[in-house]
Amino acid sequence: MPEIDIVLVEPLYDGNVGFAARVMKNFGFTRLVLVNPCTLGEEAKGRASHAQDVLKAADVCTIEDVFARSNIVIATTGEVSKSVCHAMRMPFYSPKELRERIKDVDGRISILFGRENWGLNNEEVRRSDMICTIPTHGMYPILNLSHAVGVVCYELANLPLPEIRLAPPQDMEYLYRHIDRYLDEIHHPEFKRENTMVLIRRVLGRANLTTREASTLHGLLRRSEWHIDPSLLDRDKTGARNLEDDEVEDGKFP
Repeated sequence: MPEIDIVLVEPLYDGNVGFAARVMKNFGFTRLVLVNPCTLGEEAKGRASHAQDVLKAADVCTIEDVFARSNIVIATTGEVSKSVCHAMRMPFYSPKELRERIKDVDGRISILFGRENWGLNNEEVRRSDMICTIPTHGMYPILNLSHAVGVVCYELANLPLPEIRLAPPQDMEYLYRHIDRYLDEIHHPEFKRENTMVLIRRVLGRANLTTREASTLHGLLRRSEWHIDPSLLDRDKTGARNLEDDEVEDGKFP
């Protein structure tokens, strides 16, 4: 199965952290990550029960660390967009649908759970590759943090062995920067830029690109850039060398 990190972003109550560790272990998950957590005391230990090992091994890091090392970042949210014109929180998947999206992935997947009082902020959601929401009744739609972790872990338990090795996060970020530069070259309207990049991240994030596929997209962009301005072809020497290495290996240009 993929390497799945359950990431609690700035949890407020140590009891919830303990409960989250417990329900993770119930379904076979052990990789707990804490971003700027509250102080973990006796309540966290008590709520964790027989998942003391999960709680003790929790990785405390920054949100930047999470994005830098993850092949796919999934934001969980109770607030979703109702229109495709608002790309920030669309498209979204239920945990069951999420299982189908990631079951064949070989890589590190981080699932973000937000703060108990107001969830994930827009920047955290914007940077994520996919959006997950738990279908709940409109009468009371917001779940307790540990309950949300439990629902997601239940749906993702016992995933089969992965088949697809994803492009590393550094490759994907380089591709997003390349696309962003390309929008400058084609004079894409500035007021549309942020929404366009969110849409591109959503599309490519759920496409589960391999390294070769990401390299091919670079090649297509570079060919287009050359037709716009031939001097741009060698602008990024490192990227060009990496692409050339792939071409030699495959015997052709992407």
